[in-house]
Amino acid sequence: MGIIDKVVAFFLEGGFWMYPIMTVGAVGLATAIERFIKLNRIERANKAMWSRVEPVLVKGEFDKARKMTADDKSTVSKLLESGLSLQGAVRRREDIEIAMEEELMGIIPMLEKRISSISLYANISTLLGLLGTILGLIAAFNAVANANPAEKADLLSASISIAMNTTAFGLITAIPLLLLHSFLNSKSGSIVDSLEMVSVKTLNVISRKTKRVELSAAA
Repeated sequence: MGIIDKVVAFFLEGGFWMYPIMTVGAVGLATAIERFIKLNRIERANKAMWSRVEPVLVKGEFDKARKMTADDKSTVSKLLESGLSLQGAVRRREDIEIAMEEELMGIIPMLEKRISSISLYANISTLLGLLGTILGLIAAFNAVANANPAEKADLLSASISIAMNTTAFGLITAIPLLLLHSFLNSKSGSIVDSLEMVSVKTLNVISRKTKRVELSAAA
């Protein structure tokens, strides 16, 4: 018997509860793939935009930077636009910082969207596996209750082996989902950290340029 045949036999022997576990696992995997693709796109777009707009900010060309961020739809552009819209209109660094923090608070839920559900799918898979095993054991004990005493041991052993398939399949489904959940959590956190770094760098540039303007005016 080949590997594929063994896998098919393992699945079929598990009975009805293998199908709900497989469905939950498929939904969790699809969610993880969608989130991975989305976060990758966001990360690439942010890096590309920041590499273009950073030199402009360093030169103090804030009007040009405002236009660049307004014409772009990346999350880093939304963050920068919220701060640059106040540049020149307010003097206090705190006002610009608060505006950027508010924008970041709106971006974070979008980055973390549906990631927590992957962990939920993993837990559901595990619980469905346990439920399938418990119900399978109940059915096994009921089946051997009226069986020939000489056959009870062999019949019970075979029934328990089949019932345990659902627990095994539940764990096989849950473990990769938990790993994906951890990886995507780390990836979204990395994007948030990069946005916070961009925020700080932008605030520092604005503060330095504002001080130079004030010193020039005073002189």
